Amino acid sequence: MAGAKETPRQKMIGLMYLVLMAMLALNVSSAVLDKFIFLNDSLESSVKQTKDINSNTVQRIQSAVEEAGSREKDMAVLDKAKKVRELAAGAIEYTESIKKEIIDATGGYDADGDLKGKKDTEKMANLMINKGKGEELKSNLNKFVADLESLTGMDFEDIAFDGKDHPTFKDVEEHAKKDFATLNFDQSPTVAGLATITQFQTEVMSRANRALEALAQQVGAGDLKFDLVSVRVVPKSSIVAAGAVYEADLFLAASSSAGNASMYVDGNEIPVEGSNGKVKFRAKPGNYDKKTGLARKTYIGKIEMNDSAFVDTIEYFVAQPVIQVTAQAVQALYLQCGNELDVQVPALGAEYNPQFSARGGTAIAGNKPGLVTVVPTAAEVTLSVSSGGDAIGSRTFKVKRVPKPEIVAKSRGRAVNLKQGVPAPGPTSLELDAIADEDFRAMLPKDARYRVSEWRITLARGSRPVDQQVVRGSNASLSGIAQKARAGDRLVIEVTKVQRMNFRNAVLDVPMGSGSSIITIPIN
Repeated sequence: MAGAKETPRQKMIGLMYLVLMAMLALNVSSAVLDKFIFLNDSLESSVKQTKDINSNTVQRIQSAVEEAGSREKDMAVLDKAKKVRELAAGAIEYTESIKKEIIDATGGYDADGDLKGKKDTEKMANLMINKGKGEELKSNLNKFVADLESLTGMDFEDIAFDGKDHPTFKDVEEHAKKDFATLNFDQSPTVAGLATITQFQTEVMSRANRALEALAQQVGAGDLKFDLVSVRVVPKSSIVAAGAVYEADLFLAASSSAGNASMYVDGNEIPVEGSNGKVKFRAKPGNYDKKTGLARKTYIGKIEMNDSAFVDTIEYFVAQPVIQVTAQAVQALYLQCGNELDVQVPALGAEYNPQFSARGGTAIAGNKPGLVTVVPTAAEVTLSVSSGGDAIGSRTFKVKRVPKPEIVAKSRGRAVNLKQGVPAPGPTSLELDAIADEDFRAMLPKDARYRVSEWRITLARGSRPVDQQVVRGSNASLSGIAQKARAGDRLVIEVTKVQRMNFRNAVLDVPMGSGSSIITIPIN
């Protein structure tokens, strides 16, 4: 048996047919033949039962069409149903005529109503194989299937197969070589041949039953019959602050489990689960209201179901995300320094995938979402934040110049007391350190690395210089100057070049100005 909605009895009969065919190959006893007669009677009963079911289905379709007002589309469905019934009736009538020819060719019935030639294996084979009735039967059965497919637009499996195409026998070498007639009627007793044809009749009726059930579903296909009801709530806001008023609309929503709905948002189809369309898209920024911080947005929702389409414009509001910036100094950034910021937008949650750009500087993304290093090149820098390609907002920062380092002169590792001076003839070596501003060093330690790279030291006596030495680097040997120095002289240090190493390990020149680059050490 093939086809949809086989009853347990039909499945059992089909299994019995296969078992008896296997037994027939081993034994042609009267007991086996009697079982074929019983099987044929059961198959004929099944055909009649399915025929009655199909007739009732056609009647059900007709009643539904009339109740709906005999609309043109529904009438077309009814017409197809009647034609399906006619096709099945024609196939049954034809196969009954083949069965009658077999019965007549084998002697008909005796006085008790039993088949005279039930054991005969030659006359049926001669009719079905030699005279071509078998191939004619195959052609008619499969033509029924083709006509049914053409009428309904459905797909059905053929009924009659040659051995090489038969689902059961195509892998059995002995049977795969046989044509349809030989496979089904060669060396078989009359009762087995009759049961085989009746089995084909059940296949006809089963396919007709599938077609009619499908057509029955199409009656009133343009109507929406709501059979699913649920409670729905549409709140004005899903998040309410403590003490605020919660407002929502509570209503019953009805949907249909039978219809196949297609749903769209702004023309793009969305997935449907059950009767619910899943709307999901990234909210775009807009013109935010200065008072509320909200931007009004709309999208067009469309539901197509059968022959009906429902369209509505849905309004929603996009809240302007709050950009939170964490850093040692948020109010102002330092010029040409790597100011490390942690920029978060809590409202985006796990969807936050930031990209940064800067006007008046450079933005360098960090190794974690939200981390960014801003390097200002102007008096003001604006950091713009986007996520997933959509602009989120921007923050503008004032830019401060890097404070000048303090130059400290050291002798033997200790800072020289500039007020007290040094005893004659003065130090034999000096070291100059450039000390970063304490606050700046605490905020940006990677940018607060200084060195004195060039300076000039002069031994002065009164208003004239006695000796002079240019130093490249931070350390200087002053033994030559010390030999000429005497009490009352002074050492005048002029710092000509200070350098700073930034967060990229790049060396930058530091403009010191004249006032902060002169150091005087009295010699007592």
